[in-house]
Amino acid sequence: MTAPAADQSHSEQKKMTVSERNVGALARALEDWLAGRSAGPGRPTVTGARMPDTNGLSSTSVLFEACWADQGPEGGEGGGQRCAYVARMAPEASAMPVFPRYDLPAQFEVIRGVAARSDLPLPRLRWNEPDSAALGAPFFVMDQVEGRVPLDNPPYVFTGWLLEAEPEERARLQRASVRILTQIHAIREPAAAFPALRPAGDALRCHVSGQRDYYRWALADDGFRIPIIERSLAWLEEHWPRDRGPDVLSWGDARIGNIIYQGFEPAAVLDWEMAALGPRELDVGWFVFLHRFFQDIAEFFGVEGLPHFLRRSDVERCYQELSGWTLRDMDFYLTYAALRHAIIMARIKRRMIHFGEDEVPDDPDDYVMHRASLEKLLAGTYRWD
Repeated sequence: MTAPAADQSHSEQKKMTVSERNVGALARALEDWLAGRSAGPGRPTVTGARMPDTNGLSSTSVLFEACWADQGPEGGEGGGQRCAYVARMAPEASAMPVFPRYDLPAQFEVIRGVAARSDLPLPRLRWNEPDSAALGAPFFVMDQVEGRVPLDNPPYVFTGWLLEAEPEERARLQRASVRILTQIHAIREPAAAFPALRPAGDALRCHVSGQRDYYRWALADDGFRIPIIERSLAWLEEHWPRDRGPDVLSWGDARIGNIIYQGFEPAAVLDWEMAALGPRELDVGWFVFLHRFFQDIAEFFGVEGLPHFLRRSDVERCYQELSGWTLRDMDFYLTYAALRHAIIMARIKRRMIHFGEDEVPDDPDDYVMHRASLEKLLAGTYRWD
């Protein structure tokens, strides 16, 4: 494990290969595409196109500004105003994608459905383009939202605005972020509202089966095996929950790194590509574990981090207070979150090795960065608070 350098800016960190797309070519293509979306003869001008340093390792984001001199785009602004947008698209095949499938039109529909059924802060959607002709992949466009995000690299437990905040400010952000989960889970009749997410059978069984398939696609199809991941899959079967509540809409990648904050209040909830139907504990477990993943890295390197932030007991208590729902079988869902993250991290490590950014470890279990934590979870010895 390599320590994130807390005294380096994000731009100075060693960058992982994310996309080989040419931003200038994308800007020209967006200009042509937007011209076809305009209501009149004026042609838009696209400027400032860039891929943010914080671009994820799954879908690709392109930030850009567009200006129509004479009139606004259909559904957009006008009068020569400059509008700031984000285009989200699937990664190119040469980038060795993290996930096997990127259904951008489905993500667009999920966001639109959530916006219609809740008061969640979401970026305003503009256009959905299911055809890959314009940019080489399906994409959708939404408004940019001003604000700040807790960074993954370097992790927010090492440096940055959240680490530097007062405890009362972090507590405010924590409660507001947990409230986001309860708002998502409060959406009524999610199976009817989101038919594309409806599972073909028991939702949790289908969810776990999907992770088995993902593991095989990401690693095992070519004969590469990671014992701790396979042990974890077996552990799930041995500890399967017996008494579950109703299925809800699951955000999927439920974490503070997918929220834009203005001050310490959520301004936009992002990244719905892992959305599904299932028990609400899926999101709560992921939410708690993803912070612990970063906090464990901090403690491994002797950095204090944020040990009193997003603690399991506090998050569970707050969720129950805000939702009126008593969470069940959280040991199962937290271990499942660690397993899911293990598959993703192993895929990312193989990807980095492919691009010459990392080396092959001697022990295949070391493809899982949080191996030590996962082993303790399987043994029942992990200490949360």
